[in-house]
Amino acid sequence: MLRFAEPTYLYLLFIIPILVCMWILYTRRKKMLLDKIFDRKLQNGLMPNLSKTRPVVKFILSMTVLALLVLVLARPQAGTKISNEKRNGIEAMVALDISNSMLAEDVVPSRLDKSKMLIENMVDGFRNDKVGLVVFAGSSFIQLPITTDFVSAKMFLQSLSPSLIATQGTDIGGAINTCTNSFTKKNNVGRAIIVITDGEDHEGGALEAAKAAKKKGINVFVLGVGLPKGGLVPDGHGGYIKDNHGKEVLSVLNEDMCRQIAQAGGGAYIHVDNTNSAQDTLERELTNLQHGELFNAMYSEYDEQFQTFALLALILIIIEMVMLDVKNPFFKNIRLFRK
Repeated sequence: MLRFAEPTYLYLLFIIPILVCMWILYTRRKKMLLDKIFDRKLQNGLMPNLSKTRPVVKFILSMTVLALLVLVLARPQAGTKISNEKRNGIEAMVALDISNSMLAEDVVPSRLDKSKMLIENMVDGFRNDKVGLVVFAGSSFIQLPITTDFVSAKMFLQSLSPSLIATQGTDIGGAINTCTNSFTKKNNVGRAIIVITDGEDHEGGALEAAKAAKKKGINVFVLGVGLPKGGLVPDGHGGYIKDNHGKEVLSVLNEDMCRQIAQAGGGAYIHVDNTNSAQDTLERELTNLQHGELFNAMYSEYDEQFQTFALLALILIIIEMVMLDVKNPFFKNIRLFRK
């Protein structure tokens, strides 16, 4: 399967038909001018070695080279292998809290950025698994349906910010319910919901949602991001968010709530701080779930293929340069070059 890393450049191919039309008009106009000045028989006598075919061939070569160079710019890639086969794996739905409190910097570089890095590292370790992404604050929505396209999953992470959801708050229960309804219908597959939050559940219903997920065979893991002492929440203008009394808001990790949700969901609570221990713990927990079988498409990496097109373009350029507009006696017996 062939794809292009920079498909926008392919629009340059529309230049080729324009150049072809211009060349045809130019050739016809040139021929008309010669016919006005010289009789055709006289033209043949004055230019007996002029080839009628070679200029056409040279122009076709030039247009082919141009097309190949456009393809080089578009960076053709190949190497994707799609094969349907049964493999051990899990399905993991990540529910990421993107409320304003996740901007607190008690965990560096911030709670939200630390969470993104944790998810990216987790996805890098996936092989025969599926992953989906739900973002939530006062409400929740599916950012990425469950998929094996790990590249897209990591790309979606980069654009996540609190501005994606207008309704502030932290509705963990709603996020868990959204995740619960996002899995495939496959049987005998290990399923996990990974909630990443600071635990400020302003909406309620999280314990009930976790218990409902557990009844469906889905383990709910909660990653609590932040330090017990808490952190101030940046306002995006060099200061910090303040309450109605003008006092800076201190966001504190609610570990008790996180533990209760994880216990209700049959999973584990993992504390995320400024170390890498949370990453290691999460990987161990997910490994224990890898007992199911996924019947899925398996993807390999894309390899750059522009070198082939560049080499072919170079060869055609050389051919076009050495080809003269006059007949070559060496090819006089070849009909193509006698014209």
